Amino acid sequence: METERLNGKKYFTLTYGCQMNESDTERINGQLEEIGYEPAARLEDADIVIMNTCSVRQNAEEKVYGKIGEIKKLKDKNPHMLLGIAGCMAQENKGKLIERMPVIDFVIGPYHIHDLKDIISRENARGGHVVKTERNPHSVSDYSELRAVRKSKIFAWIPIMQGCNKFCTYCIVPYVRGREISRTIDDICKEIKSLAAEGYKEITLLGQNVNSYGLDFRNGTNFADLIRAIDEIDGIERVRYMTSHPRDMTFDMVDAMAASPKVVRHMHLPVQHGSNDMLKRMNRGYTIEHFKELLAYVREKMPDIAVTTDLITGFPGETEEMHQETLNLLKEVRFDSAYTFIYSPRTGTPAARMEDQIDDATKHRRLQELMDTENVISLELNKAMEGKIHEIIVEGPSKQDENIWYGRTSSNKMILFPYKDGIQVGDTVAARVNVGQTWVLKGELV
Repeated sequence: METERLNGKKYFTLTYGCQMNESDTERINGQLEEIGYEPAARLEDADIVIMNTCSVRQNAEEKVYGKIGEIKKLKDKNPHMLLGIAGCMAQENKGKLIERMPVIDFVIGPYHIHDLKDIISRENARGGHVVKTERNPHSVSDYSELRAVRKSKIFAWIPIMQGCNKFCTYCIVPYVRGREISRTIDDICKEIKSLAAEGYKEITLLGQNVNSYGLDFRNGTNFADLIRAIDEIDGIERVRYMTSHPRDMTFDMVDAMAASPKVVRHMHLPVQHGSNDMLKRMNRGYTIEHFKELLAYVREKMPDIAVTTDLITGFPGETEEMHQETLNLLKEVRFDSAYTFIYSPRTGTPAARMEDQIDDATKHRRLQELMDTENVISLELNKAMEGKIHEIIVEGPSKQDENIWYGRTSSNKMILFPYKDGIQVGDTVAARVNVGQTWVLKGELV
């Protein structure tokens, strides 16, 4: 059935959560524009609103419910407005979302972006509520066939796989994104070649765990093979990737990254905790000793690499001694930065049912101690960059001052610099670091 054209109608999308959701929203927008929708400048002007949701944390879901309440008021004024819920929260709650909030017209999981045009056509004819959340592995393989309306003309996200097989005890992702399903190397490279032809300079490979890429093919294909294939594509200057997992990263993958002229010198490698007992309770599948051995190999092969991490504090059963092990790990391995999170129970995960939950006051104190420790290290590492020259890709003016622009180094460090005539977004330029601060670097073009 040919999808009805909806010329003149406007859409507004809201995205919550990770970069994978941001990428999915770009493809949602592409589907909308293919049938004639145009972007709305304001939520109030939209004929259709789609919320691409996250369910990693409970407060993320509460934000969505609050926003749906706001949109209900707009729909009361404009009953022809359509409201759709997409993403992980849609996958997790399925039809319960419409039961709780009947104002919702349709619910689609991450595997059903392909069905959006057909759903909207039926909804436009007032066909009733639609729920599509059954998992469809075949939808992952043809991402390159889905048009994406990308935010940038320089930087692009490339999903290389869906799902996760790890079942960390605190994480809802395997339950909502399903098992790991990889796109083929040919399919991924086809999309990257198209982006290179359009002038894109930097791509980011996305997956819940990029180091397990290809394992589902059961033919020996892995992330190192993908990296080596992308190296053959002309036009792309930088290749980023997220997120890595210490359990699946191999020395061969590190070798492929180190040998690549395109792969950036930045690795986000979540350790989550410094205690082996905690890692076991989290079901992370590695020890601190393994993590440090892997990190040492990474730094041996790529001495100029910046390594960032994730940390969870206040996990059930965490003692003061375990907390001290994490502080000691920070001091020993010296991450460039760390994203620190307070553990919050997520319904449906094993950790939410564990005994020995930690009180909020203790969680917040430990979080502050982690941040204070890491901030000292981040500042020291950034100050060590003073006087050095780095190649950056210009991203545009800062939010605070349109005369101060910024770009990022290969190691993902942001350098702020005074604007120079003729500089454009996407230019690759050299910048000297004059001042190293905890979060950013200040410098000038040379």
